[in-house]
Amino acid sequence: MDRRCHAVDYKIIGHGMQLLEVELDPGETVIAEAGAMTYMEEGIVFETKMGDGSEAESGMFGKLWSAGKRAITGESLFMTHFTHAGAANKSHVAFAAPYPGSVVPVDMSTCGGELLCQKDSFLCAALGTKVDIAFSKRLGRGFFGGEGFILQKLSGDGLVFIHAGGTVIEKELNDETLRVDTGCLVAFESTVSYDIERAGNLKSMLFGGEGLFLATLRGTGKVWVQSLPFSRLADRILANAPSAGGGAKGED
Repeated sequence: MDRRCHAVDYKIIGHGMQLLEVELDPGETVIAEAGAMTYMEEGIVFETKMGDGSEAESGMFGKLWSAGKRAITGESLFMTHFTHAGAANKSHVAFAAPYPGSVVPVDMSTCGGELLCQKDSFLCAALGTKVDIAFSKRLGRGFFGGEGFILQKLSGDGLVFIHAGGTVIEKELNDETLRVDTGCLVAFESTVSYDIERAGNLKSMLFGGEGLFLATLRGTGKVWVQSLPFSRLADRILANAPSAGGGAKGED
């Protein structure tokens, strides 16, 4: 079977703050979010482009439309394309996310060619992968879902790499339902339906500490959950940051 995406190899280095090293043969390319690269070996060249490269057939208008949708999610208008431009041997380029966590490789050919993920979890992918956005069908999800309103939709048949905070748990649903804190949801296969639902009764919503709404996933397929979303980590850091008087919260 002919693959649309480049067939890259990889190695994940480390544990709590993982680094992804991608191995490229001559002519192979990997696309990544701007600023994710850590190092690259001889023979690797990079170019910043408007989009993921899948818009080549759609002309300038298609590239502008794709970039505009990315801007809505708060992502950069541009993506960086890393290519092995040498004539022989393999070469490597490495990527890391801007906060502690785990790198999750997903072979798109085994999950129906489509994956939905939180807008800030995409790290990099083999060239040929289409990086798009997926708006929720109901506006209520946008008003109450927090991080879960706008999702990235990854399409292709090659490897994609997503990043998650803390420990990553892969759940396999078999015609089941899973309720997740909206910030802890990392990604799920397109065979799983997604909605935002109220977190219990009014008392639980106001005093339970679990947020007002939860992401509810139903169906059959894989779901990836993170133990420490960056938003939760940032809230704790800000709460304990030194005040204007020079002392941290809770100190005399």
